[in-house]
Amino acid sequence: MDVLLIGGGSNMMNAMIDKCNKSGHRVFLMTGKREKRFPYKRVFEKYNFTYDNEIVKDIFRSISPDITIFMGAYDTNFDWNMAREEIVRYTTGFMNILSAFSVVKSGRFVYLSSQEVFGNPRGKSISEEETLSPKGFKAMALAQGEEICSNYRRAQGLDIMVLRFDNVYGIPGKNRREDNPCFRMCLEALKTSCISANGRHAFSMLYLNDAIELAYKAITEATPKECCYHISSMEEIDEMQLAQLICGKMAGNIRVKDNTVGDGFRIILDGSKYREEYGQKIFTDYERGVAKTVQYMQHHRSFFIGMEDTDVKGYNRLMHHVGIIIKKLFPFIENMLIFVPLFILNNRAVGSRYFDRLDFYLLYVLLFAIVHGQQQAVFSAILAAAGYFFRQMYERSGFDILLDYSTYVWIAQLFIVGMVVGYMKDQLRNIQTENEEEVRYLKRKMDDIADINDSNIQMKQNFEMQVINQRDSLGKIYELTSSLDHYAPEEVLFYAAKVLSKLMDSKSVAVYVVANRDYARLFSATSPEARELGNSIKYSAMEEMFCELKERRVYVNRNMKKELPLMAAAVYEQEQMRFILMLWDIPWQRMTLAEANRFTIVSALIRDAAVRAEQYLATLKSRRYVEETDILNEEAFEMLVKAFLDAKVQGLTECGLLSVPVKKGDWEDVSGKLKQVVRQTDYLGVREDGELQVLLPNTNKEGVEIVKKRLRNMGISAGERVI
Repeated sequence: MDVLLIGGGSNMMNAMIDKCNKSGHRVFLMTGKREKRFPYKRVFEKYNFTYDNEIVKDIFRSISPDITIFMGAYDTNFDWNMAREEIVRYTTGFMNILSAFSVVKSGRFVYLSSQEVFGNPRGKSISEEETLSPKGFKAMALAQGEEICSNYRRAQGLDIMVLRFDNVYGIPGKNRREDNPCFRMCLEALKTSCISANGRHAFSMLYLNDAIELAYKAITEATPKECCYHISSMEEIDEMQLAQLICGKMAGNIRVKDNTVGDGFRIILDGSKYREEYGQKIFTDYERGVAKTVQYMQHHRSFFIGMEDTDVKGYNRLMHHVGIIIKKLFPFIENMLIFVPLFILNNRAVGSRYFDRLDFYLLYVLLFAIVHGQQQAVFSAILAAAGYFFRQMYERSGFDILLDYSTYVWIAQLFIVGMVVGYMKDQLRNIQTENEEEVRYLKRKMDDIADINDSNIQMKQNFEMQVINQRDSLGKIYELTSSLDHYAPEEVLFYAAKVLSKLMDSKSVAVYVVANRDYARLFSATSPEARELGNSIKYSAMEEMFCELKERRVYVNRNMKKELPLMAAAVYEQEQMRFILMLWDIPWQRMTLAEANRFTIVSALIRDAAVRAEQYLATLKSRRYVEETDILNEEAFEMLVKAFLDAKVQGLTECGLLSVPVKKGDWEDVSGKLKQVVRQTDYLGVREDGELQVLLPNTNKEGVEIVKKRLRNMGISAGERVI
C-alpha cells in the first residue's frame, strides 16, 4: 500500500515510517515546512510544503494514497508556546489537508489525537463517546480537528478514523522536548536533582513502540467497527509512583519532593473497545520503559540541559562545564597518551639493526598532523623535541646537545613537516566544509527553483480557472471600478478608496491628491491607521517610496518600516503625478509580484474614472463658477458639500465649513485674499442666499481654528458652520 504521512520530524514520525517500511508499504512524507534539518528514515518521496499550500491537492492526486496519517497532536511543526497564533495556523492547515483528501477521496484518513482533549478529570476511565472538554489552546485545536473529521465523515461519507493516544513516552530525541510526565520528571531530576510529585494526579502511559504497534492494527484494518479508538495501556500510575521509579533508575542522589495537595485528578483513556476488537499486548511495561528513558537522558544529559536554563543548580552546571572542557582537552590528552608508548618504542629502537634509521618521532608528528591538523602537529612536535632531548641526555650533557647544530636541523625538520602537513589538513578540512555547504546551498536553490516552477504552474492554472465572480479576476476588478462611474464627479475619489479596499482586501486604504512636486494632501481614507502619515505629506522626502513611484512602479515595503505604507502606487496623467494610493494592512504573504500587478491594474482603472470625472467638471467650468472668479456657484457648491458630508458619515474623510460675511460685489477681492490663506485643495463657494463659504477637506476642529486665526490676521472674520 501507499502510505502518506503528514507531520514534522519526531520520534513518533520515525517510528511510524519504520513500521510501514517493515510491513512492506511505500511511504510518502509531507513535512509541512521547508526546513530539512531533521533526519528522516527511508521514505519513497518527501514533500517540503506547508499545509496551507494549494499544491497539497496535487500531492494527493499524484499519490492517491491508500492510507493518509496526519500526526496532529504529535506534529512538531507547531510551537504551542505561542498557542494563540498556532491554533489558527493549525486549523487552517488541517482544513486544507482534509479538503484535498475529500477531493481525491482516496483510501483512509487517520487523525492522531491525544488525551489532552479531555481537560476535566473523571472518576472512571474515559470512553470514546465521552464529550470533549479541552482546556488550553492546543487541546482546543486538537478537539476542533476531531470535530472537523466528524463533519467530513458525516457530510461526504469519507473513511476517516481518529486515534487518541494516552501519554505516549519513549526515548526522546536530542535537544527535543517531549510532552509527557516521564520526560518532564527526568528533565527536572537532571536539572535540580529533585522531582516534585503530586500523589493525587493519576494517569496511564504507553511506550512509543507499543503505541505504534497498536495503532497500526486499527489503521490497516479493512473494515473497522468504530471510527474512533482509544490507544491506552490502561495501567494506572500516579506522579509519586513514577517519581520513585525514576529515582530508582537514575544514578546519583535524586530525592522526591511530595507536593500532594488538592483533589484527585485522574484522566485515563478506556481502550476496552480496541482491546475487544483487535486484542492488546503491551511489550514494554513501566519498569523497562522508564529505565530506557532514564538511561538515555542521563547519558546525553548535556543535550537536555542547556546553558540557557536558569534553574540548573550549581553541581549540574559545573558538570556541564567540565564536559565541555574535557571535549576541548581530549585531543591533547590523546596526544600525550600516544607519546608515552612511542617514546619507549623509540628508546628500544636505538642501536637496533632494523629500526635504527627509522625516525619514530617524525612518524608520530606526521600522524597527528594528518588526523588533527596544524595545532596538534605543533603540540606533538614539542613533545617529540622534549623526548629527543631527554633521550640524548642519557649519553651527552645538555650543553653538548645545545651546541650540536644537527639537533636544530632535526627539530626544524620536525616542525616544518608537521606544520606543512597540518596546514594542508586544515585547508582540506576547510575546503571540504565549504564544498558541503555549497552542495547544501545548491540543493536549497534547486528546491527553490522546483518550488517556483510548481508555483508558476499553479498560478497558470489559477488564471485559466478564473471566472467573472472571483475576487481577483479581471472581470471582477473591472466590475467594481466601473461602479465609480455611477457616482457624481465630486464623489469619485471618495469611493475610489472603498473600491480599492474591496479589490485589494485591505481595511486601511488612503488616497492622496498631489498638490505639487513635493507635497500631497490626504483626500480620503478608510480607517484611522490609513491616516497615520497625516493630512499633508512631503512625499519627495520619502526616498525609498518616491524612487519607486517616480519610476511608475508599485512600492512594496519589504522591510516593514512602520512609517511607510505596506504598498503604494502613483496614478499619473500623462507625465504628471496626480494621486498616490496607499495600502496599510495587507499580510506579508500577499506582498508579492502578483498583488503588485493587480494593484497596478486597479490603479489604472481608478485613474480612468477620476480623469473622466475631472474632464466632465472642466467641461462644465463656465456653468459651475461665478463669472470671473474661482468661487463655485450655489448649485455646484451644494453638490460638493453634500459629497463631502456623505463621505464623512462613512468615515472616508474629515472636513470643516467656514462662512465669510461679504457682499456679492466684493467676492472677487475677498477671493483673492482667501487664496493667500487657504490651501490649493480647499474650495470657495456660494451657499444659502448668497453667503460665501469655505470648504476645508480633511480638516479637524483644530485645523479649522488655525484657518480662522489666519483669516482674522488678514482682516477677514469667519464663523464655523455646523455640518
